[in-house]
Amino acid sequence: MKNSKNLGAKSRRRRRGGFERFARGAARAAGRPVAFGTAIAVIAIWALLGPLFHFSDTWQLVINTATTIITFLMVFLIQNTQNRDSEAMQLKLDELIRATGGCHNAVLDIEELSEEELDTIKRGYGTLAKRAIEAVRTGKSDLGTPEVKKKLAPLERAEAGAHELTNDE
Repeated sequence: MKNSKNLGAKSRRRRRGGFERFARGAARAAGRPVAFGTAIAVIAIWALLGPLFHFSDTWQLVINTATTIITFLMVFLIQNTQNRDSEAMQLKLDELIRATGGCHNAVLDIEELSEEELDTIKRGYGTLAKRAIEAVRTGKSDLGTPEVKKKLAPLERAEAGAHELTNDE
């Protein structure tokens, strides 16, 4: 079984593009304590060289240019890493929703809805939360899965309003 895990990991690595491998490695390296220590050392050396260069404009330009370039490139690496992590997390959540009985599968692709549709769904879940809090305050259980109307498609359900999401029929 151990070999099959290693083979899967190797085939996944081969499928990744060059930029993905570079971005993953650079993001990991940049997040390590040694990277922070290196940055502090570079700044200390630059500061110590100030008197040697009479704190000239060129001396200042060196650090300004270097930090600007590094920051510019790191934005893309960080965004790539965040996109990948967000997508992986979304897939994991989708699998949990799909595999859990009583969950509303309509939310599997919820990130594709418009802001208005998301706000409508959020209001519906807010109403459910208020009902649950009231149930707890009166000594009742807040467990359960209130049903979403099954007659409506997911987008129609979002447009129908919070009432549809909190229907306990």
